[in-house]
Amino acid sequence: MMMKAKSGLIGAMLMLLAGMLNAAPVETTLSNGLKVVVVRDTRSPVVVSQLWYRVGSVDEVNGHTGLSHLLEHMMFKGTRSVPDGEYSRRIAQAGGKENAFTSRDYTVYFAQLTAERLPLVLALEADRMTALQIDEQSFRRELEVVKEERRMRTDDQPMGILQEALYANAFVANPVRNPVIGWMNDLEHARAEDLRQWYRQWYAPNNATLVVVGDVEPAWVFELARRHFGTLPAHALPQRNPQLEPPQRGMKRIALSAPSQLNYLTMAWHVPRLGSISDAQPYAYALLEAVLSGDAAARLPRNMLRGGVQAQDVSADYDMMGRGAALFTITASQARSRQPDALEAAIRQQLQQIVQHGVSEQELERVRLQLDADQVYQRDSMFAQAMQIGSLESLGFSWRDHEQIRQRLRQVSAEQVRQAAAALQDAQLTVLTLRGMGGQPAATSSLKGDGLVR
Repeated sequence: MMMKAKSGLIGAMLMLLAGMLNAAPVETTLSNGLKVVVVRDTRSPVVVSQLWYRVGSVDEVNGHTGLSHLLEHMMFKGTRSVPDGEYSRRIAQAGGKENAFTSRDYTVYFAQLTAERLPLVLALEADRMTALQIDEQSFRRELEVVKEERRMRTDDQPMGILQEALYANAFVANPVRNPVIGWMNDLEHARAEDLRQWYRQWYAPNNATLVVVGDVEPAWVFELARRHFGTLPAHALPQRNPQLEPPQRGMKRIALSAPSQLNYLTMAWHVPRLGSISDAQPYAYALLEAVLSGDAAARLPRNMLRGGVQAQDVSADYDMMGRGAALFTITASQARSRQPDALEAAIRQQLQQIVQHGVSEQELERVRLQLDADQVYQRDSMFAQAMQIGSLESLGFSWRDHEQIRQRLRQVSAEQVRQAAAALQDAQLTVLTLRGMGGQPAATSSLKGDGLVR
């Protein structure tokens, strides 16, 4: 199933930024390169295990899109010693639950169960890290499942159509233009050998991070990791050659139509991602996003969901962290009987208000407090804690960076937010409209840039 998430300000990446972890993470790196990070959380006798592979759709090339997600499906289809379906059956028999997801940046396999059953999970994960069996019959069967998933979640959904068209048109070179689930033509021509090669290239201990959070002693987890993963061989990883996006030299406009009860409009500007902790602009864009749509009292919902515009939904989105290029997007929807031009004019007016009059310190402090509150609300989730650590580690940062990131977010000034709004120029803008043709129920209008595919 498809799920939307963001690694930027509102979501998993910000959850980690407030010292919310019950105990400080402890880490070790095995001789084969596998990094293991453990957080002891004794509030409940359970444990969350997440195994992160640093491979996603940004590593794929034209003609072979969707391999990372397809491989995620095949990882549950059996190894030389664990038959098809047995992984899930054993976890369920132990009273646990498991799943996986793929994003542009990484692929993650997770399980949650009682702490004493952690050895079972790690044994199964170590087994399928190097012993996966991809036979032709199971590959063809699962490929049809993925193709149907694409039809249901993208081809037959207005928001899926809109998001896919946005990234495909806003970018000409960077691989973020490709959908995580893959283009249908690539799926139709995928071969089992393509997937075997992808597996051999990227699934190795030196391309993975194991994160464990729960009622466990770190030393015990490290011993288990050495026992189950320590003998697995590291191997040379393919050289990553990311395609840089050339500068956009003028505004792009794309008009679509699809079965929908709503009209949609998305405005998307090319903006920088956080390449290093010292970068200034990404923090300002993160705060601008929160000022615009961080909660129900933010500027966009306050000014566009009522009055003459009568938008049905509106949201801003910016993913501060990621291995690919980034967009700052504002998406709005309205009844299909109305003209989407009014949405664009209203969005431009809201941005111009910030450019001309700035953001008050009171408004900025309210945003900071809301962000802090959002972080506190996540403290009780072991899964969220593991997500926070794994995301940072997989995106080229360290879990140790969280305090610096938090401080830099809090240090963003009102003038920096105003400058971020002023930098959203038409030369870097893609405007995409989708006119509803009826026949489909309304869908949420919020575009989340880093879609996760489960």
